[in-house]
Amino acid sequence: MSGIEWRPTASWQAIKERAEMQQCIRAFFAKRNVLEVETPILARAGVTDVHLCNVVTRLQGPGMPEPQNFYLQTSPEYAMKRLLAAGSGAIFQLCKVVRDDEISCRHNPEFSMLEWYRPEYDDAALMAELDALVQEVLGCEPAEYLTYQQAFLSILDIDPLHSDAKPALLKVLSERGYDGAVNESDNLDTILQLAMSVLIEPVIGQRRPCFVSHFPASQAALARIAVADHRVSHRFELFFQGLELANGFWELADAQQQRGRFLADNVERERLGLATQPLDERFLAALEHGLPDCSGVAVGLDRLLMLRLGVKDIAEILTFPVSRA
Repeated sequence: MSGIEWRPTASWQAIKERAEMQQCIRAFFAKRNVLEVETPILARAGVTDVHLCNVVTRLQGPGMPEPQNFYLQTSPEYAMKRLLAAGSGAIFQLCKVVRDDEISCRHNPEFSMLEWYRPEYDDAALMAELDALVQEVLGCEPAEYLTYQQAFLSILDIDPLHSDAKPALLKVLSERGYDGAVNESDNLDTILQLAMSVLIEPVIGQRRPCFVSHFPASQAALARIAVADHRVSHRFELFFQGLELANGFWELADAQQQRGRFLADNVERERLGLATQPLDERFLAALEHGLPDCSGVAVGLDRLLMLRLGVKDIAEILTFPVSRA
């Protein structure tokens, strides 16, 4: 037993820096009268998104009428929107989330997230606030802004919104050594997401953070579609030095549209041979009651800390990554 690795992988400097960073974040929101809240990590429904996978646990102890599956949350989003619908006003949360996903120098199944919502903010206003927070936490320059279309055109000379984007993307991916990672039978979004990950993200946001906005409508997730151009949505992501830091939306408030997206996700899950997921009816009921016009964003705290300390491996800023959990 003496050979078992029991010590933390993070240094004491990293552990102290995390505490200081979280104090900085709380002070940032306190000055702006944004309320800190807490929501459950367990729920009776998970996510339908084909790119996310919940960890499921079974509760059967005293007090449970019968054994029941609960889903460890991949984000506090649904519960926080229920608070918004109940009249909370602007809110933020620092929490743990869990995803049954990749394990790498940038990924750990259990990780820390900052998420916040701003009633009466559109996505542009929320990007500006996130920009201010990142400058305060990292001491970096203000962010630059690109649309999704601009990013692909400037780096690959391909319009991702054009009808002939698929063959052009497959060609450039093959030329860059990713032949076989995707193929003609994959849908356009799968090909776009690979191109974004391996060809766009390593290039943008190297000197200062970079917002990419107006993602394709087919990748809207929980964002509203742009009125001026139905091909795109009010979704944005933030990148810095090769790391995706944040994903945000001007939030979709239409319960019927949201239900339709969830059902479409499950159809795609069936096509891909993945298990379909139950819909979060409590979340949908909150939307039916009325979600205020708002924008929200999720930020990866561990990656923010990696940038603050200049480290390349997430294990260096976690006390006990999954390998030592």
